Amino acid sequence: MASFIAKQMVGNQLKSVKGAMGGDDEKKDDAGSDGDEDPEVAEARREAEEKRKDKHRKMEAEREDMRQSIRDKYGLKKKVPEEEGMLQPQEEAGRIGRKKKTPAELAAEANAEDDDDDFAKLPGNLGEITSKVSELPGKIAQGMGGVTEKCSLQ
Repeated sequence: MASFIAKQMVGNQLKSVKGAMGGDDEKKDDAGSDGDEDPEVAEARREAEEKRKDKHRKMEAEREDMRQSIRDKYGLKKKVPEEEGMLQPQEEAGRIGRKKKTPAELAAEANAEDDDDDFAKLPGNLGEITSKVSELPGKIAQGMGGVTEKCSLQ
């Protein structure tokens, strides 16, 4: 316990002494930054990246040609993913839990919640409808009276 307190009190002073002996952290940060890079080196790096991307594009085009020849040979149809959502199940194969909703699904769900308000959907002629409903029991009773007069129970 005492050693912990001593380290807390003296620790900051030791760091300043270590820095004076030549252990500058600033040199490490400057070596990793690209801001002060020679323009020729930056141009060479950019050209190398473009060549690499072009090489990969050509390789993918050759692979697609080979895939198409195999499809033609065996009469297979090319799978065309309709949405990005079709690619996600492959990535989530080892995932535990439910699938994350896309922003479009979240917006549709929010709209559905807004549409669930029944009071906003009531018709304007509500008074007429309630009067017709209140008249129905009387009409049913009259209809039943007519039926009992026509039928004779034995």
